[in-house]
Amino acid sequence: SKKRKAASLEDHFTHGCEGADNSQIRFKLCQALWDKIKADTEVLQDELYRKILDSLLDFTRKCSSTRRHSDWASQMRASEIPTAALVLGVNVPDHDMTFQSLSELLQQSVTPFVASVQAKECAALKHLMKRVLERIMGTVVDVDDEDEEDVEQTSAQLHKSVHCSLSTLCDWYSSKTKKSSTGTPGKRRSSPVKDDPQHPPVVIIFKDLEAFSPKVLQDFILICSRYIGRLPLMFIFGIATSPSTIQHMLPHSVSSLLCIELFQSLSCTQHLATVIDKLILTHQFPFKLNSKVMQVLISIFLFHDFSVRNFIKGIQVQSGSYMSPRSVCCAVRRRRLCICHPSREKQEAQDQVNLLTNDAHLKVLCQKLVKHLCKYHKNYNPVLRCLHTLSSNLPRYPLGKQLRELHFICLEKNVWESEEYHTAMKLLKVQSKDELIASLQRCVDILQLVKSKKMKKALVQLKELLAKFMQLDAPPSTEDCVTSRVRNLQKKTDLFQLQKTLLEMNESRRAKKLSPFESLRNETLEFIDGLVKTHLSPPESHPLYEVCYYSSSTTVRRHLNATPRTSIQAALSCPYYYLQNESLKTEDGTVSNAAPDICIAYKLHLECGRLINLYDWLEAYATVVSAAEANNPDSTDFGKVEEVKHARFIQAVSELEFLGFIKSTKQKTDHVARLTWGGC
Repeated sequence: SKKRKAASLEDHFTHGCEGADNSQIRFKLCQALWDKIKADTEVLQDELYRKILDSLLDFTRKCSSTRRHSDWASQMRASEIPTAALVLGVNVPDHDMTFQSLSELLQQSVTPFVASVQAKECAALKHLMKRVLERIMGTVVDVDDEDEEDVEQTSAQLHKSVHCSLSTLCDWYSSKTKKSSTGTPGKRRSSPVKDDPQHPPVVIIFKDLEAFSPKVLQDFILICSRYIGRLPLMFIFGIATSPSTIQHMLPHSVSSLLCIELFQSLSCTQHLATVIDKLILTHQFPFKLNSKVMQVLISIFLFHDFSVRNFIKGIQVQSGSYMSPRSVCCAVRRRRLCICHPSREKQEAQDQVNLLTNDAHLKVLCQKLVKHLCKYHKNYNPVLRCLHTLSSNLPRYPLGKQLRELHFICLEKNVWESEEYHTAMKLLKVQSKDELIASLQRCVDILQLVKSKKMKKALVQLKELLAKFMQLDAPPSTEDCVTSRVRNLQKKTDLFQLQKTLLEMNESRRAKKLSPFESLRNETLEFIDGLVKTHLSPPESHPLYEVCYYSSSTTVRRHLNATPRTSIQAALSCPYYYLQNESLKTEDGTVSNAAPDICIAYKLHLECGRLINLYDWLEAYATVVSAAEANNPDSTDFGKVEEVKHARFIQAVSELEFLGFIKSTKQKTDHVARLTWGGC
């Protein structure tokens, strides 16, 4: 049979498009867009991890320098191993990238002797020792293991194996450092490592410390401590939970052999907030996500993996699939636009006719609407940040503590009509002068980075208001006024005068005159409220918002939220759609008797109750299989349980138990319990 030609990536963009030219434009646009997003994301992630990686590099350099100078003994004992405890958090999928960058930087600038190990490959001490020596020495290490005899024989054909011990590593390290220092004639070498600048450290990185066996780790540290005088060892522990893990895994006799310094990386939620701020809340990228899609991605992040890398991959999936024919309007201004029909509300009759009949008029209008959408994004983001700056310090965070929470509210509805917004404005009206001035100053810093004309005008007005605040004197306190009146009250003994003074105090409380600060504060909040109502309207209120915003949250869940049980049930119930075998095709939804054994067993188990009799199940299976073999139903051998059929049935039942459809039960010895309800 001829092999079917695999569909190219560009073919996926022709669906729903009127011409090949538009599909090519959309494909090139998607590629350019994602290349830009990917490049900026990589730069952003490098910046986020740069601080912690630089700190680790400084630590390794400092420890290496300490060994070479006389202050080595004063800072740590000779038997202590310098150890960096790197707390990375629970976003495990992102750790590999961090350790890879760390290893590359260490090899480039500190030492060529770096080994990274994981717990799954170091079940025993000999395996841990083998991995460390192999990755530092770059050769095959013999551990005298019968299970690995075949692997060792194959590898020995290419490399000469060495004995698995730290003394072997010490001898190899000594020979390597002697070779590297032979280029400096006239200098006589001294034996101690700590006085020789040509001895770089040997760094061992434990990627997942919690997963290591405590016994294996303890034995390895005890052995390494005995060779610290000959070998400049250094450990880096990758910790996902808490630094106290080291004390829980290692007794004091072992942990005292380590000179530990703690390094705390940026939390995954802070990392996510930075990615959203730099990647999504910007006008540089036309690709946007509506509130429901964003909520799906955030929920997967918070409740599943805490992986920022997976969050970015989720955005990548949507950036490739959102490209409807209207997305060609995201191209540069002079590029040809496809014919799409924007909202025709509030249009004159002749304009509506021109939109439907005149392509040139439609293209001009589309260009205007797309430009308006770009300006909307350019003004939306700084005003959103200003509102978040003002509300993020309020009690109970009525508009959310994170910027993304306020962004969700603004995407769904008019934020100024929400109860949370009114609560925030009431709290801002009682905010102190110092707090309000500090928040306004941060708003000025935000608006100074924007080149929009409207934002420049808003910046000028905000600076004027801020200057007025600076010129204000401290308002007289109400307590002083009351105190002075009470003092006057104490001087008066006349009953008429007493009554007059009390009435004046009551009237002053009812009709309180605003102080200059309160008037200016109200004026400032009215200015902020005007910015919010002008620039923070939901994107759905703007024509052609579909050009930029992806809104299919159902598709996102289907692509990113895996449902393995549903997929397995569908495959077992309808094997034809997965195997593409015509003999398995049925019209009434039943399973063909020629289906795989596990499909037959699964279909039969659906006809049973909570407890399934294994013997009855076996007989039914043998009957179906005999029919598939075209045996005569009237023969005595039809449906007979043979050894081969019995073995096939046992294998199918074991596979169903492994997949979680049944389990063994103690209620009846010859029964199994069913764990699912219904069919497909």
